[in-house]
Amino acid sequence: MNDATILPFERSVGCGMHASALNNGCFCIGLDRSAVRHAFAAQQGVPGLAELVDERCPHLFSAHPVFVEAGHIARMREIVAAVEHVVALPAWQEQVLARSPVAARHETPARSVFFGYDFHVGLDRIGLIEINTNAGGALLNAVLGAAQRGCCAPVEALFPVVEAEAAEQRMLDMFRNEWRLAGRAGALQSVAIVDHDPQNQYLYPEFLLFRELFRRNGITAVVADPARLRFDSGRLCYDDQPIDLVYNRSTDFAFENPASAALRAAWFADAAVITPHPRAHALYADKANLALLSDPQALEHLGVARDVREVLAAGIPRTERVTAEQAESLWARRRDLFFKPRAGFGSKAAYRGDKITRRVWKEICEGDYVAQAIVAPGQRLPARHAEAMKFDLRAYVYDGAVQQLAARLYQGQTTNFRTPGGGFAPVYAVPEAASSACAA
Repeated sequence: MNDATILPFERSVGCGMHASALNNGCFCIGLDRSAVRHAFAAQQGVPGLAELVDERCPHLFSAHPVFVEAGHIARMREIVAAVEHVVALPAWQEQVLARSPVAARHETPARSVFFGYDFHVGLDRIGLIEINTNAGGALLNAVLGAAQRGCCAPVEALFPVVEAEAAEQRMLDMFRNEWRLAGRAGALQSVAIVDHDPQNQYLYPEFLLFRELFRRNGITAVVADPARLRFDSGRLCYDDQPIDLVYNRSTDFAFENPASAALRAAWFADAAVITPHPRAHALYADKANLALLSDPQALEHLGVARDVREVLAAGIPRTERVTAEQAESLWARRRDLFFKPRAGFGSKAAYRGDKITRRVWKEICEGDYVAQAIVAPGQRLPARHAEAMKFDLRAYVYDGAVQQLAARLYQGQTTNFRTPGGGFAPVYAVPEAASSACAA
């Protein structure tokens, strides 16, 4: 797939207003929740899925889409391409892997599925705030995109065309490509979707959707806690079922917990294809990497070309490691910074600098944190005179190609899926030179 491909989420909305005006004044596009329930109910291999989503994830899907300038989407693609270019450099891999866990140094040709490049997009600034290597929500967003509605024909004409079957096929193709890249012969036969205590994970409904997707396509699939796996006679197994491929949703990124012992053994023995994997996490998702990626001098030392350095300097907010030497300076500048644990995930233990107390600051200094210059998130008004919601954008990436976009709406410091009316939202691209007017 190349950048010239017109993906479903990028079809122009054909509206003569800027994205910011639409986000603040267009309320006539919304989510058809009955269509969402119907889509979940149609998953015959997952009875009760609609009820499970209602119970577990009441704020999973936003009522409204997010509008983004097409130029910003193009810029996001440039930033993704620039990061991919840097990570492919031997000098980058040598420097990053030298400070990474041993599991990250094991080599594999598998690329890792569902990278999540997360962006904040404002009126005149776009910033890559982090990279994840086990980003959830892609399959859920395929359902979401097909369930949008408008209150009038002109608005319905703006809808992007979302083909859930095509999105599912792209996902299947990714896993099968991982299987081929790892040099496996024959067809992929069995998959384990793995996370700690999966039944109690917030996105457990998506695990069930993936299990059903694999099964519909002739692939045996199970959802499993890593402790339920065993490594025996050179094979990774779940009960008596040999596992060909692990779709890894665990946040034990280096397989260091005792529950991950079988995964760790299988990883080092190349006994199963594991995707995403520890090496990808170290090369991309370790938040200390953002300090390198946002430092033009460090990148020049690594041999990164000037044009790539310029894209990254403009697209990644300056990030610094929190050290004892830098503590006084960072505290003085804290109101302009966001603090994140280096190995954090899901916005846990992350803080806006203007919100932290001396007690929290002590914890940050004693932990392994990075400080990132704040790039304000976008805003979406859900209704007239309502409180605005913030949003970030997630680009789902595989093998360097952006395959899908989604927004996440929320209130508070970080995305949380707890805001009524918030959650995942589809992204509509607004062309820079549109001709018609939009009546909100």
